[in-house]
Amino acid sequence: MIVCREIGNSKHRPMRLIRVASAYKILYLKKKKMTRKSPFFSVPWYNGTMLKQDYYNDFFEIGQQKINFSFFELSLPADDPVYTLKKVMEDLDFSGLLAGYSDKGRTGYNPIMLYSVVTYANMLGIRSVDRIVELCERDLAFIWLTKGQKPKRDAFYDFKGKKLTGEALDELNYQFIRRLEKEHLVTLKELYIDGTKIEANANRYTFVWRGTINYHLAGLLDTIDALYTRYNTILAENGYGEKYDLGNAHMFIIDGMEKVRKVIEENRRRKLTKHKKIPNNTIIEIDNCSPLEIRKLQNNLKRIVEGENIRFVYEKGKKKPEIQKLYDALEECGHRLMEYKECFEIMGKDRNSYSKTDLEATFMRMKEDHMLNGQLKPGYNVQIAVENYFIIHSYVSNDRTDYNTLIPVLEKHEKAFGNTLEAVTADSGYCCEKNLLYLEDRGIRSYIKLQDHEARKTRAYREDIGKYYNMTYAVFEDEHYYICHDGRELRHVRTERKEQDGYTQTYEVYGCADCSECAHKGKCLYKYDAEKNPERNKVMKINERWERLKEESNANIQSEEGILKRQIRSIQTEGHFGDIKGNEDFRRFNYRTAEKVYKEFMLYVIGRNVMKYHRFIHKKIEKYEGKKEQKAA
Repeated sequence: MIVCREIGNSKHRPMRLIRVASAYKILYLKKKKMTRKSPFFSVPWYNGTMLKQDYYNDFFEIGQQKINFSFFELSLPADDPVYTLKKVMEDLDFSGLLAGYSDKGRTGYNPIMLYSVVTYANMLGIRSVDRIVELCERDLAFIWLTKGQKPKRDAFYDFKGKKLTGEALDELNYQFIRRLEKEHLVTLKELYIDGTKIEANANRYTFVWRGTINYHLAGLLDTIDALYTRYNTILAENGYGEKYDLGNAHMFIIDGMEKVRKVIEENRRRKLTKHKKIPNNTIIEIDNCSPLEIRKLQNNLKRIVEGENIRFVYEKGKKKPEIQKLYDALEECGHRLMEYKECFEIMGKDRNSYSKTDLEATFMRMKEDHMLNGQLKPGYNVQIAVENYFIIHSYVSNDRTDYNTLIPVLEKHEKAFGNTLEAVTADSGYCCEKNLLYLEDRGIRSYIKLQDHEARKTRAYREDIGKYYNMTYAVFEDEHYYICHDGRELRHVRTERKEQDGYTQTYEVYGCADCSECAHKGKCLYKYDAEKNPERNKVMKINERWERLKEESNANIQSEEGILKRQIRSIQTEGHFGDIKGNEDFRRFNYRTAEKVYKEFMLYVIGRNVMKYHRFIHKKIEKYEGKKEQKAA
């Protein structure tokens, strides 16, 4: 074994290297039986050039630890996005942002500087606060924005969590959008709307389901009903009612309980899993079911205990009196009832689930299903309204579908820019009577694809003889009726109305007086069974206003302008989500609650808009005019 001692003088190092190399060569020659696979064979020999000159760099010999940047010309490129951000921020009014600050106390970091730093980070796709703090110390553009200051993570968390509001972000974004309108980059006359689901910052297995609560609530209410019966029995058998002037207690009435009890009883007979057959959208009205009613019974029992000198016992081995057993059972049921009421209040009537770690997140089916089992994850439904690649509006909802998200976006547009909107383009997820009626009332052209858009292209749709659109429509003396495939008339029977959320649906009911001996009943009648109901006749309900709105929207999307708008929507809105999720890996929020989630996404939207503006002014992208000489299907 050769031990080499460090020699301080550098002029002795070449001789030392020669001695070490010679020693290794002698060892190698002594090992005659050593094959070419030996590790010594692969050791490179020092060449003459390395031995003649100093192997160590003079820079490290000097021991320099800090570079003097004054000797170097450090500058940002002329087309750096930070200059575009500075140009945009010079014209913004920050009064809404500054309103959250007070002139008392110590002066902190400039909120406009913090906003510029966070916006520039989002322009680069950076959302992590720790990463932003690091860049403020190392990146030249961030140092230029902060003027050499080094804000820490507490400053950014306080700014984003407490000082910054969603209203202030909306106003700053709308100021920028008005600038784009003046520069003729947007018109604010048309919107292309789409949505996606982004996972919430909540644990995956902290779900609370309405169907599960319904099942356990039904059992609890049955237990409470039995306790009421025991209470009345104790009063009657011991004469406590007359002695203490107490009447019989009556169980409160619960709307929707009969349906749940019926389902539970069917499950017990079929011996199925207890939660399978209870619909998740079954709503039990328990507003009248108050734990205070149970507390009244407990107070009555206390009066009896005090009057009869009955002692409650809690020691081990002691037998509890019947009144104490009833009192403790009512206490437990009261606590459970309060917990269920809190769950229903958190969930509301529009949701069927929520997460315990983010109460405003709803469990939704995501496209990213890594387990391939249709797993539900807590998330938010994020909506964007786009024009010419710029995101005009954003909206965050905990609704699993897109039906109820269109009108809030349009209301934001009307509030911010007035009645400038002329056309709306969206996919079939937004097609419902409420949305199309809203657009018609405000004179906005609808380019919303129908839910049966693809089905209308099939032969089965055109040859379905049971549908009214494949029947002959006729009018005789101001009476409207239909003629079926067998030549029989379906006359108007009655008009039905159904109240919906904010509007009324009207159905015209048509029916055939006699469908006996018709050869087409199997194809014409829905789920027709000749053995169970041979005398069944054809009846159909038609919502004429809804059908008219659908035909108008379908005609719009089939026109040349509609085909172009569908192309633009698919490229711009879905392109945004593809870039957000695929390229920048924005698949999960960093904050909890809908308010903070909206602020996080709005900061990201503003950063994307400024970056799009930067690319426009540097001619890297241009307005999309549609595919030439090509039409969509």
